Amino acid sequence: MRKFFTTLIVVPLGLIFVVFAVANRHFVTVSFDPFNSTDPAVSVSLPLFVLIILVAIFGVLAGGSATWVGQRRWRRAARRHEADARSAREQLADLRAAAIGARGEPQRLPYPPLGAPGGASGRDKQGATL
Repeated sequence: MRKFFTTLIVVPLGLIFVVFAVANRHFVTVSFDPFNSTDPAVSVSLPLFVLIILVAIFGVLAGGSATWVGQRRWRRAARRHEADARSAREQLADLRAAAIGARGEPQRLPYPPLGAPGGASGRDKQGATL
């Protein structure tokens, strides 16, 4: 099913890309000299569709980079929380091992009654699923 939807999207996009390239194949000159427009020092002649596609690729890369830099705070927090969770799991394992060593068997917690909030029904007082 996933392959079908991928084909459903990729094939029309490919056709649009080919039609766009054929319709915009005339050459344009891109000048990088803002002071001399008649005889620029640095200029490039290339098909219009190549120019548009290169600008689109540059825009995607610039946007992705800006988003990645903007999310560094969240990645750092995720790493910190992961380390905290790992530390808590290690402490829990140590406490369980100590409890087993002291009693000879692990401590069992009682199950809540069936009608209690958060019990076997998996719902709270308002009926929301937990």
